[in-house]
Amino acid sequence: MTYLVTGATGGLGGYALRHLMTMVPANDIVALARSEGKAEALCALGVEVRIADYADRESLGKAFSGVDRMLFISGAPGNHRTEHTNVVEMAVQAGVSFIAYTSFAHADQVDNFLSADHQFTEGIIADSGVAHTFLRNNWYLENEMPLLTAAMASGELVTAAGDATVGWALKREYGEAAARVLAGGRDYPEVVELSGPATTYAQLGAALAEATGKDIAVRHLTGTNFSEALQAQGMPVQAAQGLLGVQQLIGSGDLEVTSDDFATVLGKPLTPLAQAVKEVLG
Repeated sequence: MTYLVTGATGGLGGYALRHLMTMVPANDIVALARSEGKAEALCALGVEVRIADYADRESLGKAFSGVDRMLFISGAPGNHRTEHTNVVEMAVQAGVSFIAYTSFAHADQVDNFLSADHQFTEGIIADSGVAHTFLRNNWYLENEMPLLTAAMASGELVTAAGDATVGWALKREYGEAAARVLAGGRDYPEVVELSGPATTYAQLGAALAEATGKDIAVRHLTGTNFSEALQAQGMPVQAAQGLLGVQQLIGSGDLEVTSDDFATVLGKPLTPLAQAVKEVLG
């Protein structure tokens, strides 16, 4: 059995690759990188490294040759649909028998600037006839680093998401879940909703206070007031506006998921939030 991990030089792919190495022999693993330069760090791990780009169908065809099971990590925003179509079509052509795809929380039930391309990709994978599992990842706790860092400096965690909840978990936990599904050994459903406990930003602020021993207030703002507050804390305008878009997505309830799939896949509870916050803060 040959297992391929795409995006192996990235954060999520790197975690998945290293967890997979504890589950199956290293000589059964193929790690995909976009360039020789990015592949250097992977070569020392003892796995086979192949070079391919989602935009280059010929390189994908060569990379997927002989692969049985593939972890397909979604590409960077920009040209998702064409590139993801390339991946799926070349996987089918190469005879890949199983695809685990990193999708978005409740991808088939929400409509936002992140979910649409995941809906599209889930559709083409389902239509391909290849056995698959959609790993519907909620939100990496690491994504909150800009807000957590600003809160550490100011003593105030600002949010425009109101009382909406998020299923935060650590990126390494998402990586481990992906590796477990890729390795197989048990039957997984077509969809696994990988979401941590439903948690508000007020609870995140309390976890930050617990993790650091600092007094952290949580300030609920709306619209431009949120962006202006971050700028006042020293954040660049473009970054603050980007975070506002995410906060509005969260505030609409698109990451409100209730599921025990994550702990079931891992076979253990997720890291408690305060401990996880401490970990991401280093």
